[in-house]
Amino acid sequence: MSFFYLVAFISVIFSLMTIFTKNPVHSVLYLVITFFTFTVHYIMLNAQFLAVVNFIVYMGAIMVLFLFVLMLLNLNKDTEPMKSPLVKVMGTIAGLCLLATFLGAFRALEQSDVLIEPHGNIGLVESLGKVLFGEFLLPFELSSILLLTAMVGAVLLAKHEKGVKKQHG
Repeated sequence: MSFFYLVAFISVIFSLMTIFTKNPVHSVLYLVITFFTFTVHYIMLNAQFLAVVNFIVYMGAIMVLFLFVLMLLNLNKDTEPMKSPLVKVMGTIAGLCLLATFLGAFRALEQSDVLIEPHGNIGLVESLGKVLFGEFLLPFELSSILLLTAMVGAVLLAKHEKGVKKQHG
C-alpha cells in the first residue's frame, strides 16, 4: 500500500508541475511523467491492457506530437497575447466550479460504503479478447470498417491531382 501512496504522490507532484511550469516544453515533459505514473497505477490495478494503451497511445504518440508542435511553434513571451480581464474572470469561475465538483464528489465518497469484491480477470488482455471477439464481434468489426473508411477518405482528401495547380489567393 505504501508503493501506491508513493506513486500517487509523485503523480500529484508532476501534475502540479505540469500546470504551474511557465515553459511549455517542460510542461509537456512533466505531463509525460504524469502519464507514466498513471501506467504504474494501471499495472497495480491488474489492468494490463489499459497500461499498455496508455503507454503507447498517450506517452508514445499524443505527447510526442504535443512536444513537436510546441517546438515548432517556438512560443515566446513576445508572441503570447495579452489576456483580457474577462478571460481571467471566466477562468476563476471555471476553477471554482471544478473545486465545487471535487468537494461534492468527496462528500458523496464519504457517504457511500459500497464493498467491491475483487475479480482477478477483469483487466487482463485475455479476458478482454474473449469478450471483444465473442459477444462484441459485430460492433468490433463495424468499427474497424468505419475506421478504414475514414482513413481512405482522409487519403482521398489529401491527395492532389497532378494536372490541377493550387491557386494562391
